[in-house]
Amino acid sequence: MFNVALPFGAHTPQARRIPYRTALAAVDICPDETVTTLAGMDGLVLAGGSDIDPDFYHAPTRHTETGETDPDRDRREKALVLEALDRDLPVLAICRGQQLLNVALGGTLIQHIEGHRRPGEPDAHRISISSPSKLRSILGADEYSVNSRHHQCVDRLASALVAVARAHDDVIEALEFPGKAFVLAVHWHPEDRPGGADARLFVAFRDALKLAAER
Repeated sequence: MFNVALPFGAHTPQARRIPYRTALAAVDICPDETVTTLAGMDGLVLAGGSDIDPDFYHAPTRHTETGETDPDRDRREKALVLEALDRDLPVLAICRGQQLLNVALGGTLIQHIEGHRRPGEPDAHRISISSPSKLRSILGADEYSVNSRHHQCVDRLASALVAVARAHDDVIEALEFPGKAFVLAVHWHPEDRPGGADARLFVAFRDALKLAAER
């Protein structure tokens, strides 16, 4: 059993937490939702949730569609992801997690886009996956159908990251950090589609935890 940090906001409802717990438990990963450091942790999962505070990436204005933010969560997750990268621990970032990873490394966000907030649709749109990439090797496809319930996305990409998947409208749907053992960010919600190909993402993360523990 591997132990990973899985931070949430203080007001994240249990219903939003359960799919992450279930997906991780299915691959023998135990999440800790309360940690403020990665001491004793094998890796880090950055989950979905509230919009990131525009002040966090020095946006000149706040868009009228930007929702409620959680600056405490933003700061805690930035500290955790920088610690994980410094220690080269595996990181899996999901939806808001992809955005947080980009911002933590100096990137920015577009605060509102249309057409990507489609809750309840298991196959909201297609993405194109770059080859070679870690994501391509995990999913075994150049194109893939994803769910989608975000309204913000990467604007300026952090220099350390590489975009490895895009939607038809060029929105970045996945990121990787070359040179690190395992840093993968996806903009959809694989935890909400158990039993399908998305489960391979959690298996790959578990395998990366195992390799990191053996180093």
